[in-house]
Amino acid sequence: MWAFPFSLFSTNLGIDLGTANTLIFAGGKGIILRQPSVVARQKKTKKVLAVGEKAKKMIGKTPAAIEVVKPIRDGVIADFDATLMMLSEFFKEVQEFEKHPFKIFKPKVAVGISSGVTEVERRAVRDVVLGAGAIRGFLIEEPLAAAVGIGLPVEEAAGIFLVDIGGGTTEIAVISMGGIVVGRCLRIAGEEMDEAIANFLRLKYSLLLGEATVEEIKIQLGSALALPSAKEERQMVVRGRDLETGLPKSVKVNSGEVREAISPILQEILSQISEVIEEMPPELVNDIVSRGIVLCGGGAQIKGLDKLIAEETKMPVWVADEPMTCVVRGCGKILENESLLRRLRIGGK
Repeated sequence: MWAFPFSLFSTNLGIDLGTANTLIFAGGKGIILRQPSVVARQKKTKKVLAVGEKAKKMIGKTPAAIEVVKPIRDGVIADFDATLMMLSEFFKEVQEFEKHPFKIFKPKVAVGISSGVTEVERRAVRDVVLGAGAIRGFLIEEPLAAAVGIGLPVEEAAGIFLVDIGGGTTEIAVISMGGIVVGRCLRIAGEEMDEAIANFLRLKYSLLLGEATVEEIKIQLGSALALPSAKEERQMVVRGRDLETGLPKSVKVNSGEVREAISPILQEILSQISEVIEEMPPELVNDIVSRGIVLCGGGAQIKGLDKLIAEETKMPVWVADEPMTCVVRGCGKILENESLLRRLRIGGK
């Protein structure tokens, strides 16, 4: 009876609760929050000291009494309480941004989730969203949300091939008529690339690096293919601790070394893309060859990755505009379209 008046004053929010970053999209305003999915808290009392960017700056720099955690791992909630506190704080920031006169009313939320999660993991996401202050929470599979965010016709009887490389998972999906026809959810993505780079440099130079430094190396030097000329290969000086002496050490790292480090991970993703192509219904092949494979997510920004996939699959490949925000923009668009929401949400018609 009272749902209608409440809905008049509630805010529609699309959320990408990612392993690396959390993004929030508000209807009519666009992306209003983009923060790392990180929480700093007291070890004993579990009192939250900071979330987002402030917490990320504390990684590797805290005393023993304080822990910095990443509550989302491999695309699922690994620490429910930390995720709840983090999202609650983000909702407060959104409320301040909105400056809504009716602040007692809660937002209606659509959240992108990995296509490979279990029913228990889905319930955890829904519970954390409602616990953080949402009046209603809808779950949307990330490949579908990303396709809508890009502007692709997900409800048509035409094939869409999408690869979403995030921080914790890589989603490979063939979409048609509002559903995933063939798909893979890999627990290898950006964080595994960071680990591979850190291990490579530890073995080659006996150099121990912090998380933030490794991530910066990936962003600055990461590439999937060798550049046309040696002059175009980039390099940077990184500083860490020498494992043999325990003293500070500086090393010059080049893009070729980073490419060698992340190559096994990219090859695994390529292998899974090939398997999905093999399983794809023949009727969809023509659509996908004409439209091409779409890349999105933070990993899509690795230089030359689109060319590498195109070489391996013999199909056109293109990177979506603003690849890191496709999922959250899609969630926002779906929430504003009632018929599309009924069609794409998990567990509903």
